[in-house]
Amino acid sequence: MSIMVRIPSPLRQYTGQKSEIILEGKTVREVLEGFKAAFPEAGDRFFSEKASRYINLYLNDQDIRTLKNLDTPVSENDILSIIFAIAGG
Repeated sequence: MSIMVRIPSPLRQYTGQKSEIILEGKTVREVLEGFKAAFPEAGDRFFSEKASRYINLYLNDQDIRTLKNLDTPVSENDILSIIFAIAGG
């Protein structure tokens, strides 16, 4: 399946300044694995176990944590958005 992935500003330096890319996969996990393979520096930095708690993933405006998390199936023309968690006080 071809899935559009929306790239947040902090990751664009690793994707040639692209705000959206097309990746293949049957689940969110497979799409992310494709992202890490295509952009290994970003994958290592932002999708490690430690860093992943600061990243939210939305499939068509639904938080994947309310679905099947990384095992959420994706369909042709879905949009996966990578959103950085914001904290402050």
